Amino acid sequence: MSAKIDYEEIRKLIALLEEKNLALFELEVEGFKIKISRATPVSAALSAAPAAPAAAPASNPGPVPPVVSAPPQAEPGEAAEGTHHVNSPMVGTFYRRPDPTSDPFVEEGDQVKKGQTLCIIEAMKLMNEIESDVDGIITDILVENAKPVEFGQRLFTIKPLP
Repeated sequence: MSAKIDYEEIRKLIALLEEKNLALFELEVEGFKIKISRATPVSAALSAAPAAPAAAPASNPGPVPPVVSAPPQAEPGEAAEGTHHVNSPMVGTFYRRPDPTSDPFVEEGDQVKKGQTLCIIEAMKLMNEIESDVDGIITDILVENAKPVEFGQRLFTIKPLP
């Protein structure tokens, strides 16, 4: 049996994307898969771009000094070579525990197995379990409990086991 979706339902999903200010929405039901994404507004993209260096004035025919940039810095939560990152597959709220009275799913230093639940991300009132995709040891938990996360944001660093 395959799920059917009509044009009006797609329009409602798009409206929901805009209403919740989401950049990406994916849904898979009974073999039917839909992925809707919104482009970032141009003004936001431009404001995030670094300013171009000013050109030398025409009245000063001297050489333009080269632009010197600092060596790339490690992103917060970037780990050493040989580690694995678990990234958020969606926008939502990150939870380390299944409920407020329970212990966290994992702590730094814990050994985890592939398929083991690491956290929950709540998106649109749905609780989505995020599982480890490797066997290893949790070296860093990069997000605080009950904080919002973005699509692709790093959540955990794992040192894979051989």
